[in-house]
Formats: sequence, C-alpha cells, structure tokens
Amino acid sequence: QVQLVGSGGGSVQAGGSLRLSCAASGRTISSYFMGWFRQAPGKEREFVAAINWGGTSPYYADSVKGRFTISRDNAKNTVYLQMNSLKPEDTAVYYCSVNTNIATMSRSTSWGQGTQVTVSS
Repeated sequence: QVQLVGSGGGSVQAGGSLRLSCAASGRTISSYFMGWFRQAPGKEREFVAAINWGGTSPYYADSVKGRFTISRDNAKNTVYLQMNSLKPEDTAVYYCSVNTNIATMSRSTSWGQGTQVTVSS
C-alpha cells in the first residue's frame, strides 16, 4: 500500500499562484501514474491532472489547461501541481493519487489526505 501526504495548499487572491506537493512512501511509485483530483463543496470529486511514470506525458482537465502544470520527481517519490492564474472556481480540496492505470485512477485505493485551496475574488 502506498501512503500519500499532500501539502502546499492555502488562500490566495484570484490571479495568484500556489504549488502543491504530494510525497509517496511505502513503496516505489516510479512505474505508477500520479495525479491530482479536487472536490469543491457540494460537488463530486473531479480529475485535475495526471502524469505518466516517466514524467513525459501530462494530462489535464480542460478547465485547468494552460494554467496548471503537473510534474514529478521519481527520485523523491513526489508529484507537484503548479497552479497559476488561479480563479475562485478553483477553490476545492485537492487530493493526490497514484494508480497503475490512468483510466481508473478515480477508483484508486491510494489517496492523500487532501489539502485546501481557497481563491478569493
């Protein structure tokens, strides 16, 4: 079982930036997809971004393309989410996840504890 610990959330004004980190432990995750999901109050958890094991193929939700950048450092077992040009609608709890298959990542059994991101207008 992989343990995930997310960090880096906070409160910013619209147009600001934040960088989220998620460190994995328990086993090496170099062959796994790593990704981020978010859940706003009253809404279902939704996909934000994911990246393949080599860090060469990022995937993004349309709502964050051009503003968010996902990256990973396998030597540190860590995935990052750089969030720029933040909007109030980005406000949510952000969760990191790992999975062997990106198509089923939403059903992963490995999730971080969640980190709050709040964007004010």
